[in-house]
Amino acid sequence: MMNMSLVTTFVLTGLPHAPELDTFLFGIFLVIYVLTVVGNFLILLVIIVNPHLHTPMYYFLTNLFFIDMWYSTVTVPKMLMTLVSPEGSPISFHSCVAQFYSFDFLGSTECFLYTVMSYDRFLAISYPLRYASMMSGRTCAILATTTWLSGSVHSAVQTTPTFRLPFYGPNQIQHYICDAPSVLKLACADTSTVEMVIFVNIGVVALGCFFLIVLSYVSIVHSILKIRTSEGRWRAFQTCASHCIVVLCFYVPLVFIYLRPGSKEVVDRIVAVFYTVMTPLLNPVVYTLRNKDVKKALLKLKDKVMYSQRKWSLQCRLAH
Repeated sequence: MMNMSLVTTFVLTGLPHAPELDTFLFGIFLVIYVLTVVGNFLILLVIIVNPHLHTPMYYFLTNLFFIDMWYSTVTVPKMLMTLVSPEGSPISFHSCVAQFYSFDFLGSTECFLYTVMSYDRFLAISYPLRYASMMSGRTCAILATTTWLSGSVHSAVQTTPTFRLPFYGPNQIQHYICDAPSVLKLACADTSTVEMVIFVNIGVVALGCFFLIVLSYVSIVHSILKIRTSEGRWRAFQTCASHCIVVLCFYVPLVFIYLRPGSKEVVDRIVAVFYTVMTPLLNPVVYTLRNKDVKKALLKLKDKVMYSQRKWSLQCRLAH
């Protein structure tokens, strides 16, 4: 019997691109990563410190922005490392497991959270007088906790069977992250059962959540059409349009990669950029910077910072 040793290190090959574009792409994705983390953290901070924004909608948005900060952190730094190393970025077996689990955990939690947010908007527009009692602080906490727990279970169902498979080599993952389709291609065993588990798992979650979101927005549109004033209809529509844009940007690439028959590595890696890199960047812009309440809160925070700086500067001059 041939002596075979298990793989202890994988190599992430990164995005398909011409070598001369390494520096350009590194700069672009580094800027996107910094803007994503800073933007999400800033809006998160504004919502937390401003009592006027302590509403159910913004409560769920804080969860979303927190997810996006870490979602981007799980994926983009490794992508940047593949751009500075022509041979690819090495990642240990255990680190690959951790990234695989974290990536799926945060992604599936975001799926569940989008569903909860659509339900929240449905209640706010369809039952404005009863909304405060229906979406109480306790209800919000239960819904948010459920999304995190569901994401954790969903990820465990995919991660556990995947990494129980034997990996003897090759060890090059044709992606910039440890993702299911790319990792399974390296397994030295029949992967059909695991592939079916992952396909059904993602299919039930993605399509189930998407169906509930569509159902919520069909009900929302029905309620919007009942609003008598055109201004009221426009405000209600504007509130929900941003949510729909982000949901489509997240779900369309997800369904394209995981639920279509066959898999093309080059196409999958490029399409994955939309929901792993672009969606976390766009969320704070689409959801909040078009919102008057958030703009006011940002200006107040800016004024407080400037006042503190002037006060500190004056104290320093007086001390000297």
